[in-house]
Amino acid sequence: MIDVAPLVGGDGDPREVGRQIDHACRDVGFFYISGHGIAKDLEGRLDALARAAFALPVEQKAEMAMTRGGAAWRGWFPLGGELTSGRPDQKEGLYFGAELPPDHPLVVARTPLHGANLFPAQVPDLREVVLDYLDAMTVLAQSLLRGMALGLGLDADWFERNLTADPLILFRVFRYPPTSIPSTDDDWGVAEHTDYGLLTILRQDDTGGLEVHGPTGWIDAPPLPGTFVCNLGDMLERMTGGRYRSTPHRVHNRTDHDRLSFPFFFDPGWDATVVPVPLAGETAAAARARWDGEDVFAFDGTYGEYLLGKVGKVFPDLRDDVLEP
Repeated sequence: MIDVAPLVGGDGDPREVGRQIDHACRDVGFFYISGHGIAKDLEGRLDALARAAFALPVEQKAEMAMTRGGAAWRGWFPLGGELTSGRPDQKEGLYFGAELPPDHPLVVARTPLHGANLFPAQVPDLREVVLDYLDAMTVLAQSLLRGMALGLGLDADWFERNLTADPLILFRVFRYPPTSIPSTDDDWGVAEHTDYGLLTILRQDDTGGLEVHGPTGWIDAPPLPGTFVCNLGDMLERMTGGRYRSTPHRVHNRTDHDRLSFPFFFDPGWDATVVPVPLAGETAAAARARWDGEDVFAFDGTYGEYLLGKVGKVFPDLRDDVLEP
């Protein structure tokens, strides 16, 4: 648990917060944050409106289906509509991102994951709340990366100067229906996986179900009031030569009611070349066998190229549509 108030305008030493973040990123790659400054009222409104959206009849949710979002990859997908490691997840979801107008150069160029969001007409207040939440979380994410930079012995603005001056903002809302104890890998709400980019900031409801693969095996990461869970993506493991951990995690809802989660992904800009972090006096960490057998150090190119390949495996049908000339 890390009190990040000194990074968001509160009292305290930002460098001490940076040291705590550095320790957590070296150890498990997951940590809780408190003192984050996100308004409780905003979180509550988001939760209530998301539940209202998921409660809509299927035909009304289909009006904002991801197939209608085009290259922006935004909108609703049904239960089982997203794949993890090639298997359907036991969840439905809403995909959002930075709201861009149709004349934005990246939208005109049909750049994947850029464009307008899709919102349900039957829940009109959801649009304002989601966009307000994205703005607040973007500020928080930049602040956390400043702390991370300090923990790495860098200038506080290193990430913003090199990767996140124009970050890729991705936000998901997931509904996990009640399920029995999983008997196979296909029974998980979302199976074992790692995230792709820099930093994930997760709001959980009070249901629980998140599990993290720590040094001694799988451990629960239960919801704690007033906190977010943060974890690292593959790009940070790659950029730090393995010093930081992109840790596998999974979800299973063992209760008799829905579980909602709200992961906010803060990633390098689409055209950013992912460069190594300059770690004075550091040597590369010993390579670790990954859950999927892939090598995050083998990739060379822009973050957009990397992400397109990853997301395309999650929604293969949409990938084919987006990549059509």
